[in-house]
Amino acid sequence: MKKALSICCLLALSPSAWALVPPDYQEPENDFNAEIEAGLQLNSGNNETKNFNGRTYLTYDTLKTKQEGTFKAYYAADGTEATAEKYEVYLQSNYKLERGYVFGRGEFTWDEYGSYTEIYTISSGYGFDLINNNKTKLSLELGPGYRYDLPTDSVAEPNPVSNEDIIVRSAAKYSIKLQEYTSLNADVTAETGRDNNTLTLDMNYRNTFIQDWAFKIGVNIKYTSDVPEDSQKTDTVTTFNLLYTFQ
Repeated sequence: MKKALSICCLLALSPSAWALVPPDYQEPENDFNAEIEAGLQLNSGNNETKNFNGRTYLTYDTLKTKQEGTFKAYYAADGTEATAEKYEVYLQSNYKLERGYVFGRGEFTWDEYGSYTEIYTISSGYGFDLINNNKTKLSLELGPGYRYDLPTDSVAEPNPVSNEDIIVRSAAKYSIKLQEYTSLNADVTAETGRDNNTLTLDMNYRNTFIQDWAFKIGVNIKYTSDVPEDSQKTDTVTTFNLLYTFQ
């Protein structure tokens, strides 16, 4: 008799429990996403140093717009003397169309020991997703822009003059999910101007090992066609970071 009453109670309670928490319940999607990473840095080219780097990435993605912001910091020292100090800020705003999107973008770099100590680039244009599925994404962007840069001082130019140039910016952003917990991302950006041209490859491999924690290996290669005297045209930054994702 007691067993029969227990079974009846369970059957009576079950529909209420299902009403409160449906079997197919999923957490609501969050428009905001953030990533924070930090780790070891290896430089070659104009800088031969090993030390700290950090990155913060924020995005707010809605039905009609997408806002992105990235902040990067690199710092190295040899004893008490700094040998590398670089800060980068990227801001981009997309307005989504029926097909593709229009964007406005700003890039700001301060590099104490680079071939150019200040680089400011503002651009706008049109972008679209050539591939967009659960495994692979490929986006292309193209548009005009304006670039300001200040070369580092050299023996030939102890007081360098800043350059201002109208550019055409083109970019390809590619990402692929290799396995459930691993992914590969690669961004290629070209800036073509009358006075100078640049080509940048930013590539990283990510492996998630504990929920929101991931190990990330990154390589950033930038080629500049015209650099000051005693400067190299190619800069390479290799990073080994721990990354945490807020969702």
